[in-house]
Amino acid sequence: MPSLPFDDENLPLFTVGQVSQMLEIQQAFLRRLDQLRVVRPTRSAGGQRRYTRREITVVQYVVNLVDEGMTLPGVRRVLELEERVRQLEAERDALRAQLEHREAELARLSDSFSRTSPPRGGA
Repeated sequence: MPSLPFDDENLPLFTVGQVSQMLEIQQAFLRRLDQLRVVRPTRSAGGQRRYTRREITVVQYVVNLVDEGMTLPGVRRVLELEERVRQLEAERDALRAQLEHREAELARLSDSFSRTSPPRGGA
């Protein structure tokens, strides 16, 4: 069964008006988020902003942060730092996997060496 377009969370399907209605926020607030590059919706051929489901989730998160008293530049910085943390965690995980692979390879080589080398010390 083929997937439907709205199954893709990264497909820009929703207009400013639709997102505004869904989240019960002003359209001007969405335009402001775009101006400050907090959320960067794609543009349709006619120049209209189109939001993905993922971007709508981010906007909802931003609304919550603003409701808690954060400024939009502060929110943008939080989002940047959260993205950096995700990148660093992915890098850490990749390095851990490399380390585990090398440790396993070292153990294998060590085991192989100990089976093939003559005992030390002497007879």
